[in-house]
Amino acid sequence: MFTHTPLRLTTLAIIAAGSLAYAFAAGFYGLEILAEIAILAILVIALDLVAGFGGMVSLCHGALLGVGAYAFTVAANEAGLTALPAMILAVALTSALAFPIGAVCARSTGIYFIMATLAFGQMAYSFVFQSPLFGGDDGLSGAPRPDLSVVGIDLTDSRAFAVYAILLVALAYLVAAATLRSGLGRSLVGLHHNEKRLRALGLTVWRAKATAFAISGALAGLAGCLAAQHTQFISPGLLSWTVSGEALVVVILGGLGTLVGPLLGAILFVVLKHEISAITPYWHAIVGLILIAVVMSRAPGVFGFIEARWTARTRKPQGKEATADA
Repeated sequence: MFTHTPLRLTTLAIIAAGSLAYAFAAGFYGLEILAEIAILAILVIALDLVAGFGGMVSLCHGALLGVGAYAFTVAANEAGLTALPAMILAVALTSALAFPIGAVCARSTGIYFIMATLAFGQMAYSFVFQSPLFGGDDGLSGAPRPDLSVVGIDLTDSRAFAVYAILLVALAYLVAAATLRSGLGRSLVGLHHNEKRLRALGLTVWRAKATAFAISGALAGLAGCLAAQHTQFISPGLLSWTVSGEALVVVILGGLGTLVGPLLGAILFVVLKHEISAITPYWHAIVGLILIAVVMSRAPGVFGFIEARWTARTRKPQGKEATADA
């Protein structure tokens, strides 16, 4: 079962405090990077929920992010909804779409599951790319930001928007953590370790996987809403499988199945991307080499490595004491 160890809580506190401090100290460029990190952080939280804890490695989460972004923009611009109701509608629609995807793909495992989710993602990309309603290759502009003027907050200001983005990351994390600590979360982890046993105990496997996928899809839709609000422009590129692949890289880099690790991975990935791209246009190759080094070292991501070392160090004195007592 997912638990918050002292190390995880400390890491979360450092990330939260550091993000808020940076939001109030950074200039425009730094605030834009912070918003980019927040969008990616929500997406990788959604992906880690199903991939890290349920073993459902998905390559359609980029498409789900895109669905959320397009649903939000169309609801606001075409249906005339204000930003907050449009966000709720977009998140609900993305979740409703993710449920049947999870239900269909639940009957497959391993590489077959990955390819099935990739197929769904590519279908969504092709539909949006060719649909005049969604602007085709030209995309859509004019995605609004929530109007919080009643509480004295102007989200057109980059600093206010960065803080707003951080709060949405916190909301996404709390939803994912609560899901993992629920009966559904325990079933999801059990399915990852021994699906046959859970099936023998009477669990409806496809429903549990589809429900978890729907919750993950809702979080991906939330990331899409935030992405649309950030740039106020969306294009079919948001639904590309490369977005899903990038999110998977970040989850592995940070620590698959830790929920905290992907947050750290999102920060590292975006910072590395901007710092290295300022030196060379081949930043993908350098990030790829770093990922290969992490995988070849057999470390469970950056945070997973730190957590394993921390656990070994804290347990070692206890082992010595037990030996001395004996």
